[in-house]
Amino acid sequence: MDKSTETLNNNSDATTQPSETIKNTKDWQRISPIAIIYFLAKFVAGFLSNILVFLPALYIGYDNFIAYPHLWLPIGLGVLAVIITSTFLSFYFFQYRLYQDHIEIRSGVISKKYVNLPFAKIQNVKLEQPIYYRPFGFTCLQLDTAGSAKQEAKVVALKIDFAEQLKKEILVQHQVAHSTIAGESTNTVKDSTSNNKNNEVILNTRGITDLVIHGITNNRIWIFMGGLAPFLDDFGRYIIEFFNGLGIDLEKFLTFSDKPMWQIGLYALTLTFIILLPFTLFSIAGSIITFYNFTLSKVDDRYIRRSGLLTKYEVIMRLSRLQMVVRQQDWLDVILKRINLKFEQSNSALNQYQASAQNSRIIVPSINPNECLTLINDVYPNNKMMSIDYHRISKRFLLRNIGYILSPMFILLSVLFITLDKANFLMVLTPSYLFMSVLVFMRWLRWGYAKDDDLIYIRKGYFGVDYTCFPIFKTQQVQCKQSWFQERHQLSSIRIVLAAGAQDIPFIKQKLAYQLLDDVLYQVESSQKSWM
Repeated sequence: MDKSTETLNNNSDATTQPSETIKNTKDWQRISPIAIIYFLAKFVAGFLSNILVFLPALYIGYDNFIAYPHLWLPIGLGVLAVIITSTFLSFYFFQYRLYQDHIEIRSGVISKKYVNLPFAKIQNVKLEQPIYYRPFGFTCLQLDTAGSAKQEAKVVALKIDFAEQLKKEILVQHQVAHSTIAGESTNTVKDSTSNNKNNEVILNTRGITDLVIHGITNNRIWIFMGGLAPFLDDFGRYIIEFFNGLGIDLEKFLTFSDKPMWQIGLYALTLTFIILLPFTLFSIAGSIITFYNFTLSKVDDRYIRRSGLLTKYEVIMRLSRLQMVVRQQDWLDVILKRINLKFEQSNSALNQYQASAQNSRIIVPSINPNECLTLINDVYPNNKMMSIDYHRISKRFLLRNIGYILSPMFILLSVLFITLDKANFLMVLTPSYLFMSVLVFMRWLRWGYAKDDDLIYIRKGYFGVDYTCFPIFKTQQVQCKQSWFQERHQLSSIRIVLAAGAQDIPFIKQKLAYQLLDDVLYQVESSQKSWM
């Protein structure tokens, strides 16, 4: 066990403040050797995430390996040596120390990295416990400040008890810093923080049934189909050969010229179900792995999300860090009367494209409308998200997208196909044009905005509907844009930028746009509230 862990554990029952203990651990510490497993898993995950880059080399190398099979052994040993060396060096060069209410981290083999974070500046604390850490009682502690990826730090192998006490000390220091600004008593803050464990209130939990529904309603099958597109021909051939091996002539079975329409429809429905089933099961498994044993709790001004089957995650978010609330429903959620509620933090815009983004955010999956309303009211007690009247955007949105873009393209392509004697292509083109026109119409129908004294509300979607709500004083930037078409009709599109991302309201009357932006800027300047 490292020196800092030993010092802290020896004083875990003492009444002295944690900061006094941590200040004495100023020597650089090495993490536990179990971290080698973490760096190995990180190396493998990085390789798999970039597998497309290596596919051409693997494809070319495969033929050479077949021609020269004796090359397998030395190349395999070389790759294994690189992996072992990289993993060990990553572990060896990782060090941290706790000194004067700061955490400092040194890491990197070729590209060195040094991070120094004062406890009082740390905005968010996350505990992440991979499955291979559980038998040994270790966890990862991730820290970040104002949402910048350059200001994040992660200690990848700490004893759970030490990580919990360090997390507690960080939260105390952060709250003390804010209470000093507010003129509150430091001792009062520390006393209230020490009793936080007893004050934790469970706001919501999710069962297996809820997670199965979430997996079904949030199945992103088109992502998998897009990735499999280059292999669909081979995949189809293998399926035919597989059924032929079972004595089933699949090609004859799928010949529709001598079959009635009801039978063709039944075949199509059955085939669609067979294709969708494995992807749906995969999505359900992903939902259970991510959100298993989900709990959302609250301690004073902090929301805590705990979940995870293979890797346990704990995400802590202060209410002051919350930028917006998103009430999200896809079309299947609407049918099943379920809602996904998202608490967007200040670093969400930076993390939304990372692989671990979903595990670093607070998402309450597949809740019913009453549960959703309760949670939103807990965050924003005076919100009117579901009762306020939303102003719909201009119908010129339909004219621009359907009348000036989709329709001319459809007419041009239709004339081209008829001229080239390929009128049969219209059987595909026409439904595509109609479907995209319906999407544009539904987009216009859903898009709306509203504002009260404190909050801005935005509604949008296609067949489902999403509601976004955020405090006006959280605004960091406003933009107003006009195309030649909008200028001609006295319309504008505005963008409101927050730390969690931008929100757009297109095609509203220019006068209303200017008035909305003026109101937002006035409230931001006059409120004197911090967006963090």
